[in-house]
Amino acid sequence: MCVPSSYSEHTSGSLCLQICNRAGLNFHMLPHSSPLHPNIDELDLVPVIERSEMQAGAQIQGTKRSFASLRSISALMLREMSTRYGRTIGGYFWAVLEPIAAVLIMAVGFSLLLRNPPLGSNFFLFYASGFMPFFLYQQIANLVARSISFSRPLLFYPAVTWIDAVLARFILNALTGIMVSLITIGTIIVMLETRTTLDAGPLVMAIVLTLLFGFGVGAVNCAISGLYPTWEIIWSIITRPLFLASGVLFIYEDMPSTIQNILWFNPLLHIVGIFREGIYPLYDAEYVSFAFVMAVALWLSVLGLLLLRRFYLQILEDG
Repeated sequence: MCVPSSYSEHTSGSLCLQICNRAGLNFHMLPHSSPLHPNIDELDLVPVIERSEMQAGAQIQGTKRSFASLRSISALMLREMSTRYGRTIGGYFWAVLEPIAAVLIMAVGFSLLLRNPPLGSNFFLFYASGFMPFFLYQQIANLVARSISFSRPLLFYPAVTWIDAVLARFILNALTGIMVSLITIGTIIVMLETRTTLDAGPLVMAIVLTLLFGFGVGAVNCAISGLYPTWEIIWSIITRPLFLASGVLFIYEDMPSTIQNILWFNPLLHIVGIFREGIYPLYDAEYVSFAFVMAVALWLSVLGLLLLRRFYLQILEDG
């Protein structure tokens, strides 16, 4: 069968165009002669690569920025480790000793006043189960709130951003706090032979909620105290009763109903209840609401990040 040369040339041109397009190159066919009889020699195959180059460049820049952020966060974490804990093991020893000493004081003190703790039979374990999540929250919230002021000299360099400073402080102190909590609880269980069977599910849930809630409170306070320095003093005063209102020294069920209705809105009370469910297998904290604590923690975290993104330059200038 004879095929006209014009049809053969047009088919070859179309086939070439299809192969190039399938290979990832976008071409436009621009005929110069008659549109009914295009000649392959007269086709301008114009690659549209500008957009691809721009997208590739953006991806490369994004990847470089991600690696730069990781390097900045790592450097800031190492800097804080050296500043807070020093270059010897003594600094880390004190980080573990501080909460253990607090639990020891509470356990010995209340054992002289009470015959049995509100849960179980071991005063050390009961007060540790309430104090450790509160201690972890307090550390995260207070240190994240000072992220900008702590890293202020470095934030004037383009390689270090405000989010790097906040995340570096959060990650380091979250890891440290989790390690300290596990060591404290583990030491009490092993040394005092409490024969407690831990439930990992509630413990992990409580730790995650503690970290998110602490991060949210810290981020909001970081922005507000950066704009209004006196806020840090005001916040420390109004939150002093928080230790007594978070269920560290008691359980929610022992409180009068009127007090329960007020304390229920404290997210830390829910967190402590969930944590104790992981320590005491028979304890069922029916009052806790995971959704409530998660909603509050996420809302505070988003609000804090938005405030920092909007005002961090003003915070740096005012400082």
